[in-house]
Amino acid sequence: MARQPDDKSTAKSKSESKSDDSALIRELALLLAETNLTEIEIERAGLRVRVARNISIAASVPAASVQAVAVPAVAAAAPAAAATDFAKHPGVVPSPMVGTAYWAPEPGAKPFIEVGSKVNAGQTLLIIEAMKTMNQIPSPRAGTVTQLLVEDGQPVEFGEPLVIIE
Repeated sequence: MARQPDDKSTAKSKSESKSDDSALIRELALLLAETNLTEIEIERAGLRVRVARNISIAASVPAASVQAVAVPAVAAAAPAAAATDFAKHPGVVPSPMVGTAYWAPEPGAKPFIEVGSKVNAGQTLLIIEAMKTMNQIPSPRAGTVTQLLVEDGQPVEFGEPLVIIE
C-alpha cells in the first residue's frame, strides 16, 4: 500500500512545484502565440516541457484538395474521351515521361512551336521538367503543327498526347 506523506511541508512544496510548472507552460504558450512558432521545448532542473500547437491550415488543405479533385473529375470525363481520340491520331507526339510541360525555354520567351509552325525531325517541340531536370522533347518527324494538346506549365503523364504534327 502506498503511503501519503506525513509531512505537510512536502505536500506544500509539491503543490508549489505544480503551480510553477503550470506557470511555465502558460508562459511558453504565450511565447508560441507571440512568435508564431509551432513548438517550443525546454529542459530545466530535470524538468522537460514541450509545448506545441496544431495548425488548422494543414487540416483544411487535404479537404480542399479532395474537393478540387472530385469536382474536375466529373468535368474532365468528356475531355478524357477526346484525349483518347488524339492518342490514336497518326501524327501524335506522346509524352516520353511524367513531368511538367513548358512551351518556351524560359518564362516570357518565345515558344518553341505554335499552331501552323513547320518543324523538322529532331527540332525541339517543348520542354518537360522532370525531377528538376529540363528535358527537350524533339520532333519525331517533319511536318506542320496542327494542334497543341497541353497548356504551358501543365503536368503531363507518360504517353499523354502533347502535339499533333501532320
